[in-house]
Amino acid sequence: MNLSNLKPAAGSTKTRKRVGRGAGSGLGGTSTRGNKGAMQHSGYKKKIGFEGGQMPIQRRMPKYGFKNINRVEYKAINLSAIDALATSKSLQVVGVEELHAAGLVSKNQLVKVLANGAVSVAIKVSAHAFSKKAEEAIVAAGGSVVKIGASAPENA
Repeated sequence: MNLSNLKPAAGSTKTRKRVGRGAGSGLGGTSTRGNKGAMQHSGYKKKIGFEGGQMPIQRRMPKYGFKNINRVEYKAINLSAIDALATSKSLQVVGVEELHAAGLVSKNQLVKVLANGAVSVAIKVSAHAFSKKAEEAIVAAGGSVVKIGASAPENA
């Protein structure tokens, strides 16, 4: 036995259907495409979601939900991240500029300080918003809290 003797198993291969090769082949005429319509022609491509003229499912389903145009999105920063930054760089004041320099927030993001973690040193923290527990934890550690832009809603 060698490579020149190998054949596929019996019945595992079929000959290709050759359409459009005359009426005598049995596959001439419309060449298995049917009689009329867009699918008969070459270049036909069905649109995504097209259901043959029936109202598509994405249009039959009702719209739902609500987008609040007044929503204020904050970047959440935990106390553990602020404490790690303050201790590694030996900072007394941690603000948005220091957080941006450390790569924790991007330039135009609003910052909200959350109470996950603890503060080990007395630092002055300035941000756009604070959770109540975060504010209490910073003050309890001997630090202070400065809210930037008091016009922004505090409970977001």
